[in-house]
Amino acid sequence: MIDDLDLGFDEQERGEKGRHRRGFVERRKGKKRSGGRGKTAFALLMALVLLGGIGGGAFYGFDRVQNYFTTPDYDGAGTGEVTVEIKQGALIADMATALHGAGVVKSPKAFINAADANALAKNIQPGVYKVRKEMSGESAVTALLDLKNKIVNGVTIPEGRTAKGIFKLLSEYTKIPVKDFEAAAKDPEALGVPDWWITRSDGKKVTKSAEGFLFPDTYELPPNATAETILQTMVERFLTVTGEMEFADRVQKERGGITPYEALIVASLAQAEAGTKADLGKVARVAYNRVYGDFPCNCLEMDVTVNYYLELTGQKTKTSAEMTRDELLDTKNPYSRKLKGLVPTPINNPGKEALEGAMDPPTGNWLYFVAVDRDGNSAFADTYEGHLRNEAKAREAGII
Repeated sequence: MIDDLDLGFDEQERGEKGRHRRGFVERRKGKKRSGGRGKTAFALLMALVLLGGIGGGAFYGFDRVQNYFTTPDYDGAGTGEVTVEIKQGALIADMATALHGAGVVKSPKAFINAADANALAKNIQPGVYKVRKEMSGESAVTALLDLKNKIVNGVTIPEGRTAKGIFKLLSEYTKIPVKDFEAAAKDPEALGVPDWWITRSDGKKVTKSAEGFLFPDTYELPPNATAETILQTMVERFLTVTGEMEFADRVQKERGGITPYEALIVASLAQAEAGTKADLGKVARVAYNRVYGDFPCNCLEMDVTVNYYLELTGQKTKTSAEMTRDELLDTKNPYSRKLKGLVPTPINNPGKEALEGAMDPPTGNWLYFVAVDRDGNSAFADTYEGHLRNEAKAREAGII
């Protein structure tokens, strides 16, 4: 076999074996030879080493090189069962990391490559999926695209629901005690609310609360969800939505020095008072005009703040007609309709349209509004006299 190898010998060298043999003996005796003959011997030695090692180490080396240039991947559809959560806004790389961490795919790259090869991979939805361990990347992509594998455990939080109302709804749905949600909500910063969010420019004492930050939406809850993780998910959604809207930046630039938190309070007021989505911005404008404009008391004079306090303190909420004079004028109530300025916190958790209305309300000098039809539409007025005329229309329509 050695004769078949090209070791760098020419024909003359092949015919001079005796001289090579003598040279080898001379080198053993310490005699120096020219560099060319040494190179030839070295080439022969390396060939023998390579031939001797190819039966063992060479295969190992090849395997390592092959793994370096190929992606580790399992074969087939896998075995067993495991659940994996694909979070809201997750990228393909995020999904790959979650799947690899759960033992579903052999490497994140295996899933990424399979997703790149499947145009439908962009349609993978957030949620919790029931999949198998040790799946090929291709099988994992297919499993996440099959909605039969999605664990549906969704709960819808309506717009304008108070934190207490949300805790009750979540408790009924998850069987987690209300007190667990109340305990988790005591520290909004632990839920992910940045400390700069709960600041005011009006000099009033800051009351830290999760109210306003529990974004209304439909949430798919993982089987092992806790009160804290559920509320954290809702806060994260709030931050995502307001971030996409550039809510905080625009409020600070466009709303005359008020803070994003104060605009959030106004959004909650609009959510509670407006009868239609079309009126959300106008009601927000009324709130701004009353507190920061030429309204005599610079107070809100909105019955919904009184109702919020009743609910907050465990009392029965009432319609405006049912409220007593003492309840309407009680200035010891921190949410009194007669106190100057904005109330201490949001009074519910507003949706995106209400947030938009508070961020960018229409221009107007309105100070009053009243519902004038059974569809919830309101009429707005700059003066009290105009408001009285609108009230007369509402009485004619049987609204008040």
